[in-house]
Amino acid sequence: MAGDVVALTLIHGSSKHKIEIAAGREGGEPTLQDMAAVIAQVTGVPQQLQKLICKGKSLKEMEQPLSVLGVKNGCKIMMIGKKNSPEEEAELKKLKELEKSIEQLSRKLEEINVELTGIQNNLPDEFADCRHRRKGLVKNIQTHLARCDVIETHISQELEKLQSKNLALAD
Repeated sequence: MAGDVVALTLIHGSSKHKIEIAAGREGGEPTLQDMAAVIAQVTGVPQQLQKLICKGKSLKEMEQPLSVLGVKNGCKIMMIGKKNSPEEEAELKKLKELEKSIEQLSRKLEEINVELTGIQNNLPDEFADCRHRRKGLVKNIQTHLARCDVIETHISQELEKLQSKNLALAD
């Protein structure tokens, strides 16, 4: 069955979806992970919130090929799970924005590091001027690191909120 596409019917609540699962790797066999990813795209239910059932058995082994789990062409898969709430989506959006901020700060820190290295390698005649510039750059780095700490703290808080909400939803 290597390289095949598996056609299934997904039942989620009162909705039925015809889906096709292809292997995520070239020449490989479709896995439960591949199926969960397609289901997430079709239904909007994140993989971690999906409970998949086939022939009365819960499907949990994400790396297993579908054929090993007994999932074949024409099978009906039932999914239990729901989309993230608008509040969770807003929290996820905030986290993504924070990640972007961290990436920007990281790039800025790299630029400053390159400038510091350039100064260190090419000391001009006026050493006092370089020391003054270096002090300014060090203060700049410290400011950016302090901002990184604040962002990291905020990310941790947001992740804790999301995890507690996901645990509450899972119950």
